[in-house]
Amino acid sequence: MFLHEVTQLTYGSVLLDALIDSLKVFAFAFLIYFLLSFFEDKLARLLSRSKRLSPVFGSLAGAIPQCGVPVVASDLYLQGKITAGTLVAVFLSCSDEALPVLFSDFSNERFWYPYALLAIKIIFGIMAGYLLDLFFRSHRIDKPLIDPSFEHPHGCCGHEIHLEEAEKEKGWKAFLKEHLAHPLLHSLKIFVYSFIISAFFSMLVYLWVGEDNVASFVASNYYLSPLLSALVGLIPSCASSLLLAELATEGIIPFGAMLAGLAVNAGLGPISLFRKGHLKEAAFIYSSTFVLGLAVGYAFIWI
Repeated sequence: MFLHEVTQLTYGSVLLDALIDSLKVFAFAFLIYFLLSFFEDKLARLLSRSKRLSPVFGSLAGAIPQCGVPVVASDLYLQGKITAGTLVAVFLSCSDEALPVLFSDFSNERFWYPYALLAIKIIFGIMAGYLLDLFFRSHRIDKPLIDPSFEHPHGCCGHEIHLEEAEKEKGWKAFLKEHLAHPLLHSLKIFVYSFIISAFFSMLVYLWVGEDNVASFVASNYYLSPLLSALVGLIPSCASSLLLAELATEGIIPFGAMLAGLAVNAGLGPISLFRKGHLKEAAFIYSSTFVLGLAVGYAFIWI
């Protein structure tokens, strides 16, 4: 994503370029999360009330670059308000923090990556959601797995997302906390992850291993790249989505591999299932997401 115009690379130049690119990502991410903070509770209500079109709305909501969406969807699934297919649709379409990185990369060679990624993941998420609900009816929840009277959906930073507008706190302090503090905190986390990952892999590729050696390794393992990326995507962290985006913008992995990894990755959403002790449901959702994400990645490996 950077460094190609640097003639004599040093550790200082690598760190400086990583800092500049990460600041661009930070600015873009903060703008997105600030705007989305006004609609987070509306997304939760939309997912929980639109039964027939829930996989459609789930896939569209998952495509929004906000890691709180899969967490909210996981809580709604455990409350019996959405189906397994809808939750998988959210997971598959989720690209989390990868989108700010991809959209902030203005290289002519791969400018189309975020647009193609969004289109494919949204359409595939919708299809997969309906298919899962059709063929795996036994996994549709007819009653809540948790008591909804004691559980509100939570965002990725742990803050509650109330489904009723009347339940929201009032006053300027609440406004600052919800619309400035959380977006700023989340954007700073993205900035730190982006800087660390960018600096490390730039040093690895350009200073330690060598660009030619990396290109040779990728070429020799081309058909394994979607599988390797999908395994990275299983890591329940926004750092893994940032890593996949950085590798793709640097040209280290092909588009299909990035697609597989980001389709499998659902941020902290799966953690919400596992941490509440519902291992059977979590294993089913996670394995379905992995298999489907791997399939769509291999389907586009030649792009």
